[in-house]
Amino acid sequence: MIKVSIITIGDELLIGQVIDTNSAFIAKEMNKAGFLISRRVAVGDDYLAIRSALDEEKKYADIILITGGLGPTNDDITKSLLCEYFGGKMIVNQAVYAHLQNIFENILNKPFTNRNKKQAEVPDVCKVIENKKGTAPGMFFEETINGVNKIFVSMPGVPFEMKTMMVDDVIPMLQQKFLTTPISHRTLLCAGVGESTVADMLLGFENDLPNNVKLAYLPSYGMLRLRLTGIDNDAEKNNLILDNLFSSLQGLVNEFIVSNEDLPMENVLGNLLKQNNETVCTAESCTGGFMAHLFTSIQGASSFYDGSVVSYSYKAKEDLLQVQKSTLKSQGAVSEMVVREMAAGALKNIGSTYTIAVSGIMGPSGGLPDKPLGTVWICVGNNQKLIVQKFYFRFDRQVNIRLTAMNAFIMLRKFIIEK
Repeated sequence: MIKVSIITIGDELLIGQVIDTNSAFIAKEMNKAGFLISRRVAVGDDYLAIRSALDEEKKYADIILITGGLGPTNDDITKSLLCEYFGGKMIVNQAVYAHLQNIFENILNKPFTNRNKKQAEVPDVCKVIENKKGTAPGMFFEETINGVNKIFVSMPGVPFEMKTMMVDDVIPMLQQKFLTTPISHRTLLCAGVGESTVADMLLGFENDLPNNVKLAYLPSYGMLRLRLTGIDNDAEKNNLILDNLFSSLQGLVNEFIVSNEDLPMENVLGNLLKQNNETVCTAESCTGGFMAHLFTSIQGASSFYDGSVVSYSYKAKEDLLQVQKSTLKSQGAVSEMVVREMAAGALKNIGSTYTIAVSGIMGPSGGLPDKPLGTVWICVGNNQKLIVQKFYFRFDRQVNIRLTAMNAFIMLRKFIIEK
């Protein structure tokens, strides 16, 4: 099995200013292509740290993928370091120079400065990879260590630039160099059950798995993914074994299955609505439009999602959703009656088949003795019936918001299926 290490470079990653999404994308795409990610390392914009990471990772991996540090500013040291590391010298790549000149003078209509021109300089010991979405070119290096060929690929840290380069160029180049072992996955999405409970249910199933198949438990925001992974040189045999095991797995946890595809919950709900030619709207208080964001992140969401009313204040609830002032005064915004009235108002004003309404106390302040932090009321339904459920979430504000959205989607899916 070809092993891969990922090195992400940037002080912003180490201080938490920027979340490393590059590693996740690279790992997912490489895994699909048959490469196994063995290690992931983050280092700052520090010469010795980067060099040490290169030395260390080539001990374990055949391929070292690097992102970050290729920009035009003084803290971007990756390119010069790699040039020295592989014993090269900097030269101007004419294709990159022309690409940069076109971007600055014709597309951006800006001066093509000396700082920008320096981005056309690359080590003479690398193969240059075109950056179709930006300015910093990628670099492909090869090194033979004790008769073993090692590949180093340096890519920009800007995610949308890296993603295009990775898919269009880097993976095809690596597939020409290495014979990979097929890796296949099957994933179930479950809800309404804990990881430990399912693990007990699947103890016999897991013990009987063949050596080349693994079962992973992946809990997240009230959901549980069960992923079967099979690795075998015989792809057809591997897929047949996985299909049979996946069928058995579904039978064992059937009552908790939300989807037999690896999809986000919003996609699962959206697909169900599209299949039924039905729509949903949202009336959001404590989630502040997060549910609307999740739905509208899906391509083609307009076919099942009509819109949202974000009513955070009492006045907005009264004016936009016709929540009664007397209800707010007597029950408070975080109450069963308020979410019922929010849901009814959204159905009346927007006219969707279904609605979701939420109101809660997300924290870190605002809790009351009878309504502690994390108290959330969720209402789902249609013009014929509304159902309401109360939740208590015990995490920080952002996690509570996501948990509210996920549980609301689960409730509506169940409502539609049982209708």
